Order: sequence, then C-alpha cells, then structure tokens
Amino acid sequence: MDRNNIIGLVLIFAIFAGSFYLIKPNEQEVQKEQRLQDSLKAVKEGRIFQDTIAAAKPAEVLDSAALAKPFGATKVGQEQTVALENDVLKIEISTKGGKVKSVQLKGETNFDGSPLYLLEGDNNKFGFLFNAAGQHINTNDLFFTVSNNTANAATLRLNYSADQYIEYNYTLENSHNLGLQVNAVGIQHLIDQQKKTIALNWDATLLQKEQNIKSEREKSGMFYKTADNSIDHLSETSDDEEKIDKSKVEWIAFKQHFFSSILSSKQGFENANLVSKHATNDNVVKLYNATGELAFNTQSNNHYEFNFFFGPNKYKTLKAEGKSYEKIINMGWGPMGWINRFLTVPLFDLLDGFHLSYGIVILVLTLLLKGLMFPLTRKSYISMAKMRVLKPQLDEIKEKVGDDNPMLLQQEQMKLYKQAGVNPLGGCLPMLLQMPFTLAFFFFFPNLFELRGESFLWMKDLSTYDAPITFSPIFGINHISLMCILMTATTLLTTWYNNATTGAGANNQMKYIGYIMPLLFFFMLNSFPSGLNYYYFLGAVFTFLTQVIIRQSIDDNKILAKLEDNKKNPKVQKKSSFQSRLEEMMRQQQANQQQNKK
Repeated sequence: MDRNNIIGLVLIFAIFAGSFYLIKPNEQEVQKEQRLQDSLKAVKEGRIFQDTIAAAKPAEVLDSAALAKPFGATKVGQEQTVALENDVLKIEISTKGGKVKSVQLKGETNFDGSPLYLLEGDNNKFGFLFNAAGQHINTNDLFFTVSNNTANAATLRLNYSADQYIEYNYTLENSHNLGLQVNAVGIQHLIDQQKKTIALNWDATLLQKEQNIKSEREKSGMFYKTADNSIDHLSETSDDEEKIDKSKVEWIAFKQHFFSSILSSKQGFENANLVSKHATNDNVVKLYNATGELAFNTQSNNHYEFNFFFGPNKYKTLKAEGKSYEKIINMGWGPMGWINRFLTVPLFDLLDGFHLSYGIVILVLTLLLKGLMFPLTRKSYISMAKMRVLKPQLDEIKEKVGDDNPMLLQQEQMKLYKQAGVNPLGGCLPMLLQMPFTLAFFFFFPNLFELRGESFLWMKDLSTYDAPITFSPIFGINHISLMCILMTATTLLTTWYNNATTGAGANNQMKYIGYIMPLLFFFMLNSFPSGLNYYYFLGAVFTFLTQVIIRQSIDDNKILAKLEDNKKNPKVQKKSSFQSRLEEMMRQQQANQQQNKK
C-alpha cells in the first residue's frame, strides 16, 4: 500500500468514528431512556401495583367438599418465608409449595448494581406431581407449615393427617450447597397401587444479570448428567426439548452464563423431560422446565435426597464439587478444550494466586504463551525468508515456462525447492499449529467468571464490551468498543508491515484479504468481552514486535548463500510415498497435456 492508500484508510476510519459520535443520543434522550429503565426495574422488583393487585385478588374460600379432598385444607393459607443464611448465600424458603423462593448470592451484583438473585419469587416453581384419590396434586400450589427453623436448617411439612404428610428438610452447608431431604410418610395409601414412580417438576424463569443480554442468552443453557457419566445439554441458541428415557439423570443444571442453579438427586431421575425456551420479554434470558420421575414404593414410606448448588460458573469452584459440574463451562471442542483445561486454566490460576489486576494477569499470560510459541514463530519466518530470497529464481522459471503450462511450471518450481532444501509449506505449518491456541481463548475469556465486574484502564467490566461511544442502533450496532478498534488497528499495521517486508503477494490482489479480515473481525468482535479483545490486542502487538525483531535478525544474503550451497551440494533425501505419487500424477498430467496439443 502506498501513502495515499494509507491516508485513505485513516480518513475512512475517522469519518466512520466521527459519524457514530455525532449521531449518539443527546442528554434528553439518555434521561428518557433511564426513566424507562427505572420504571421497568420497579415493575420487575414488584414495587409498582403490588398492593393494588394484592387487594384486587379475592380470598379463596373452600367449601366443606373441597376441604374433604386429599390435601384440601392445604390449598389455602397465608404465605410465610423462613430465612437460611451463610457466608455466600441468603435463601428464603416459602411455605407455599415448601420451595426455595429466592436465592441471593452475596458479594455479587447485577450489571446495574442491584443485588443478584439466582432464583426470584414466583419465577421459581418446585413440587411433586401425583394423583391422590382421583385428584391431581401439585405440591408447589399447596401450603406447608414450618415445624423447625434455625439459621442453617428448616423443616416444612405438608399435612394430610397426623400420620400422613410430606416433609421437606432443608440444610444449608457453609458453601454453595443447599441439601434437601424429602420424607413421604403414609401417602402411599393415597396413591394408585399400580404407580411405581412419582413426578418432580422444577421450573424457572431467569432474569437478566449481564449488560449484554444477547450474549447472556447465547451462553445460557440447560445441562444434565446421566448415570453413564455422559454430560449433554440442550441448544443454547434456539428453543429445544429433550426426553431422556434410556438412562437415569443424576443432575440438571439451569445455567445462566456466569451463574448456575443445579439440582442433583441421589436416587436419579427417570424419564426426564427437559425444555428450554428463549424469552420474548426484554429482561428475561431463558425459561427452563425439568420434569423427572422418582421410584415410589407403594408398600412403605419413601425417602428422597436432593442437593441444590447455587453459585458462580467458576471453573475451580465447580470442579471442587466433584460431580463434573465444571463441564457446563464451554471450554471449546477438541484440542481447544484440552488446551484450556490442561494449560490455560492452570496457568491462569497460578497467576491469579499473586492477586494481580486481571489486566496484568492477561498481559503475563499472553507473554508466556507467545514465548512458548516463539520457536515455531521464528521457524515460520525463516521459512518465509527462504521463499522470499528464492522469488527472483521462481520468477525466472515462470518467465521461461510461461503460463500456458501450469503443470510443468509447478514441476520446475518443486524441483528448485528440492534442490535448495526448502519446504514451501514450512511457513504455514507453524502458523497452523498456533491456531488452536488462538481459537482456545475465543472460548476461554467470554466464559471466564473471574473477569466479571473487574475493571482495567477505561474498561469497567472485562467480561463485557467497553462502550465509550454509544448511539442509536444502526444495523443492530449501538456502540463502538475502543479496545476492539485498537486491536483492529494493530492487526492492520502488522499486516502492512508483513507485506512490506516480505514482499509477499506484491502482484497478487489476494494480499488485500489481510486488510479485509481485520475489518470483518471488528464488526464481529465489537460486542465481545473487552477482556478477549484486550488479549487479541496484546497478541497483535507482540506479533508485530516479534516480526520486527526476527526480521532484523535475519540476513537474506546469508540465507540465499546457504540455499545456493544446498543446490551445489544436494542432500539425498528419501522420497515419501506421497511425494512419489504426487510426482507420478504430475508426469501423467503433463503427458496428457502434450498429447492433447498434438
């Protein structure tokens, strides 16, 4: 690119950035939007119309016939809550349904600074489903009574009679786990003797917790583990439903990007049916429903043991549970997943132990990985240097053979490579070996809980995009990420320097792909976490510096002299079967071309 082209690109970017700045909303529009968001938040928290709705709802009155039905007396009552609390969780248990009504994760907030709840009010439903004396019973809708409550334990009972009841025993450990033991006493006499199972239903509506709700939806999904240690999940990008009837399900996870609510059963769920739906409401992320069957003994009392995990999707926290919970974090597939689990995570945890800023941790991590890749990088540049010094000879061959005989041209070029001891793919293979590491971070940083809420430089939260420039949406874009701009500009600079110093593709229009790709990636990565763009920016800076250092250390004249010496004193190398077949194919094609000319 000449000076005019560079000036043109700079002007285009300046106009582009200036236009976004000029069309950003004024202060009045910003205030109007803030008032709208405040109103939505008030509705979400139930501070508007709550009293009016409660007053307008008529009290339910049951006649004597309804009271005589199974659990009839428990269909009406006054909802109360009991609180359980430890160092990390604050949980409310409701007498209506005996369910977990709300779960607050201490020390964490939503993107707007409000307290973070994993489960909230009526957005969570949990109960047993069965038929008793011809009546359909859903314990989620019935009123329990509290028989015991301490700071870390609670017992609630759903009474049918003095010796017939369903009892929930909650125990909050000093961790992210809430134990639940269920005793079904005497109710086997109410249920059809032919029934061998009882159903359990868990339903949750997950509300927005992150700034970028689109990304939050794409990274939220329902996961499960079966008795054969297989871990799978429903689609994260579309509505999905799955029935698991060939194996018991050990646990079910309602994952929401950086947080999860996980229900495990000691007995295991049979014939589990899982449903995940995308939400249409602006502040709702996903709607989950899980139904499973539990073995039920109609000859004696039944006992079930469950455990709730309420906590962050932090790799080492989930792994410490010993139930393979950590596999709900998307570390990438194949080699990328191996790199993240066995290299990146241990390195990150080691650096995290020094209590450095996460911006510094990412910097050191990038330096370590670039240093690890340096031998391959140097080998790649040396190979490209060999191709560069051979280019005049390749041009002579092309001029001598002409463009009308591509097969002969390829043969002569391969002959030159062989004589000089040059592998034409030597510059590509080391780069290809580095690609899995580059792609591995594409999965690692967007799912790294540690970056959530952590600031660095002007970036307020490394787990989401930085947006110093905002404006009314244009083609779905409503902001410009400064870190993404820096990453793109550095990548363009590296591409320009590489083309200028190697002379690669001087007469080939394909070289412009090197300029087009960073621009395309800008639009793709503009809404990605600033931590990821920061890593790619550092990678581009170190790549540029590496190119400059290696380029200064390489002497083209010495390389050319070595290649000429190889041509004069060729080393005998055994041909591989692939090379032999390739040469034979080329000879046959050349013979066919000559025959066609005759």
